Amino acid sequence: MLTTHNPPDSLDRPEAKSRADAARRAFSGRPRKATSGEGGLAALLVSPTLLVLAIVVLYPTIVALKDSFYGTPGLDPKTGFVRDHDPFVGLDNYTGIFGAAGDRFWNAFWNTTFLTVTTVALETVLGVAMALIMHRALRGRAVVRASILVPWAIPTAVTGLLWRWIFNSDGVANTLIGRQILWTTEGFHAKAAVIIADVWKTAPFIGLLVLAGLQVISKEVYEAARMDGAGVLRQFWSITLPLVKPALLVAVLFRTLDALRMFDLPYILIGAQKTSVETLSMLAQDQAANVRFGPAAAYAVILFVYVFLIALAFVRLLGTDLVPRRRTEVPA
Repeated sequence: MLTTHNPPDSLDRPEAKSRADAARRAFSGRPRKATSGEGGLAALLVSPTLLVLAIVVLYPTIVALKDSFYGTPGLDPKTGFVRDHDPFVGLDNYTGIFGAAGDRFWNAFWNTTFLTVTTVALETVLGVAMALIMHRALRGRAVVRASILVPWAIPTAVTGLLWRWIFNSDGVANTLIGRQILWTTEGFHAKAAVIIADVWKTAPFIGLLVLAGLQVISKEVYEAARMDGAGVLRQFWSITLPLVKPALLVAVLFRTLDALRMFDLPYILIGAQKTSVETLSMLAQDQAANVRFGPAAAYAVILFVYVFLIALAFVRLLGTDLVPRRRTEVPA
């Protein structure tokens, strides 16, 4: 049998060099740079989204930041007449928040943080459980899915009124526990009422997103794990959670950002100016309702910065591996 060998100078040919360079670029881990045509097309496709974001996010943020440097109209000490415009006060609104109004601000800040951490943690556990139940091939699965998702479809205002009726002094909650608790007054029980109502409403949201992640996991993976002797818990920790992690992180991030802006549920369920459940959004609304638009804008800016920092930290710490690194295909 005759065998042929490449000549020694075969690697010096232009075709071999180009293929070798392409292979080195493909496995170097560096993303391929987009051409000018691809960049222009990408900018054209993204421009409508950027325009909408600029109108509904960027412009209101800039206006709120500008308004936070102005005070409330009142008597002008120089002329003795009532001002017809908002006076420029610089950083006085911010110094007032952390100074004279510091106690109320920090109370609202810790209420917001506590309600966010507690509700999101409970909703994550219950949402994953709901997703596992909805994913199982059981009889009447469609009815189970619909019943689980009903709370998420109910408007928040209606949810607040519903749970306010449940937590009345002679409501269903007190009847079930056999005690007389004034849920809608000051105290930790007011926080508990908000947490129960919020978890009941929004846990299905996390369950829905996790269910979408479960449905893309191949059944062959679980069959192979069962053949290797893995139990139910081992399959959950080693297969289900790692593969559903991207959908779960997105759900937790969305719920965290939404809970940090919590307003309507505690406002309707417990009421305004309740120290136990007053959040930063409720504090800003209270200032605006009293025609103190400068301080209200300052509270809104602080809340915006808080939400932005939480989102940035969340993505930096937990979302770095969600976007796979792009590689260039090796030409044949």
